[in-house]
Amino acid sequence: MNKKRTLSFIFALISFAAFAQESAEAEISTPQIKLSYLDSVKSTFIRYENLACIDSLWMKELANQDLFEAMQEDIEKINPDEDVDYNLSSKDLKERLAKLDAVSPFHIEYSKGLENIIKSYLKNRPRSFERLMAISDYYFPMFEEYLSKYNVPMEIKYLAVIESALNPKAKSRVGATGLWQFMYPTGKQFNLEVNSYVDERCDPLKATEAACQYLSSLYNIFGDWDLVLASYNAGPGNVTKAIRRSGSYKNYWNIRRNLPKETQGYVPAFLATMYVYEYAKEHGINGKKAPMTYFETDTVMVKRQMSFKQIASLVDVPVSQLQFLNPIYKLDVIPYTPEKAHYLRLPKDKIGLFTANEKAIYAYIDYEADQREKPYFVKEREEAIASSKELAKDGKKIITASKTYTVKRGDNLGEISNKYGVSVAEIKRWNGLRGNMIQVGQRLKIQTEKIVDIPVKEEAVAEVKDVKKDKAKQKPADTLKTDKTAIAANTAKTETEEAAPAEDAVAENAVAETEPNTQEIVAAAINKEKRAREASYEAERMYIVQKGDSLFSIARKHPGVTVENLKRWNKIEGESIKPGMKLKVSSIN
Repeated sequence: MNKKRTLSFIFALISFAAFAQESAEAEISTPQIKLSYLDSVKSTFIRYENLACIDSLWMKELANQDLFEAMQEDIEKINPDEDVDYNLSSKDLKERLAKLDAVSPFHIEYSKGLENIIKSYLKNRPRSFERLMAISDYYFPMFEEYLSKYNVPMEIKYLAVIESALNPKAKSRVGATGLWQFMYPTGKQFNLEVNSYVDERCDPLKATEAACQYLSSLYNIFGDWDLVLASYNAGPGNVTKAIRRSGSYKNYWNIRRNLPKETQGYVPAFLATMYVYEYAKEHGINGKKAPMTYFETDTVMVKRQMSFKQIASLVDVPVSQLQFLNPIYKLDVIPYTPEKAHYLRLPKDKIGLFTANEKAIYAYIDYEADQREKPYFVKEREEAIASSKELAKDGKKIITASKTYTVKRGDNLGEISNKYGVSVAEIKRWNGLRGNMIQVGQRLKIQTEKIVDIPVKEEAVAEVKDVKKDKAKQKPADTLKTDKTAIAANTAKTETEEAAPAEDAVAENAVAETEPNTQEIVAAAINKEKRAREASYEAERMYIVQKGDSLFSIARKHPGVTVENLKRWNKIEGESIKPGMKLKVSSIN
C-alpha cells in the first residue's frame, strides 16, 4: 500500500515538473529584433577587409595636452645659466654638436647654456620624449614632404615639437593655435580660414604649408635660420629691434640678451630638442612605434553636412578618432557649402567603406535631416509643393509671384521674413545679400507662392461647333461647289458609267469627303492645344543652373526630387553641372 502511494506521489511530481517545463517553454518566445533605419542602411554596406583602427591608448597619446603644457613651461621657465646635475661629459657633447652642425644650416655651437638645457631635458623629460617620438612617426613624414617642397631645412620639423608638442588642437594662453601655433592675424595672412565651424590653423596639412611659406618669407628677410626661429617666436619686429640695440650684430647669440625673455630660451630649446632626437639611443630613450602614419589616412569630399556622431555610427569609427583625424572642425560637424569643398579624413580602410556606400550614407543623412523640427512656414511650403502634383490632377497649379518690399525704419530681416512666411536665408538669396544689414528705403524682392486654376482654352470646342453649324446650313449644291477637287476625282473614276448614276456618286462622295475634313480640323485644333499645354508644362519642369548650384542644392529646391532623379531625367553622369544648363526637375508623364 505504501509502495503504491509512494509511486503515485513520484509520478505526480514528474508530471507536474513536465507540465511546468512545457508551460515555461510556451511562455518563453524568441524575441523579435527590430532593425533601426541605421541598422538597415548598414546591412546593405559593401565591406572590404577591415584593417585595425587606431588604438585607444594611442589616441590618448596623440591628443597630449599634458605634453604641450610641459613643453611650454620648459620654454618659459628654463634657465640656461643654471647648472644641471646629469652624467654627460662636455667632450662628448661638443663632438656630437659638431657633427650636427656639419650637416645642418643652423649654427649649432657648444655653449654652457645649451649644455644645461640638454641635460635638463635628458634628466627631467626622458619619458615625455619617448611619447613625442611615437607621435613624430605619425606627423614627420608629412612635415618632411612640405619642407622639401618649399626648400626649408628638414630640422624645422622639430619646431612643431617645441611649439605644440605635436598636438593639432594645442592652444596657448594668448590664442596661438594648432601644430605650428599660428596667431589669428598670421593665419589669415596665409589664407587659413577661421569661422564658427572651421579653424584651418588646426589642419595639419594646411597649417604645415602655411608654416613653410611663413618661414621662407622670414628667411628672405634675415637670411639666417637662427634668426628665423627667433622671429617665428617673437615676431620679426622684435628681432629687428634686438639687432639695432646690439650694435648691428646679426648672430643669435650676440643679440640674445636684447630679445624678449621667452625667446632667449627658444632657440636653445629647439637645438636641445634636435640633439635629444638625434642621439636618443645613446641616452637610453627608445621612442614608441606609431601604429600608423599620416599617409595611411586619406580624405573624401563630403556632399552633405554631417556630424562626427553620424559618421561614427555609420562607419564604426570612434568619435575620438574622428576628432583627432579632423581637428579642423570645431563643433564636430563637417559643414557643406557649394562654394568651398570640405573633407573628411579617415583611415584608408574606412575610406573604402565610405566611398563604396556613399549613396546609402547620404540617404541616411537626408533621412535624419528630414526628422529634425523645421520652422512652420518651411513645413507648410514643403507640404504645398509636395501636393502640387495632386493639384494638377484637379486642374490647379502653384505659381511663384514676386513682390517688392521697401525697408522702413526699425525693420530687420527676421521681421520681414515672418511677415511674408519665408526664411531669412531665402530673402538674402533673392536679393544677393551677404550679411544681415539692410538700409531704410532699400527695396527687397520677396517671392511668394499661390495656388491657381489652370486655364482651359476652348478654341477647339468652338471650332467644332462652328464647323457643325456650317455643315447644317450648307446645301448639297453648295457642297459640290466648295469641293471641286473631290468631284473631279470621283468623276474620273466613273467615266464609263451613266450620267445620272455619276451625278449621284459625285454628290455622295462630296458629302463623304467633307465629313473627314471636319474631323481633321477638330483633331488638329485639339492637338495644337495639347502641344501648347505640354510645352508650358515642359517649361515649368525646367530649371536653369545658376552659379554655385549643385545637383544636391537643386534637389533641395524641389521637394520630392532627389539627386538620382535629376541624373536620370537629364542623363547626367557624375556630379558636374555648369551655369546656364537647363535641367528637368520633374518626370514628364
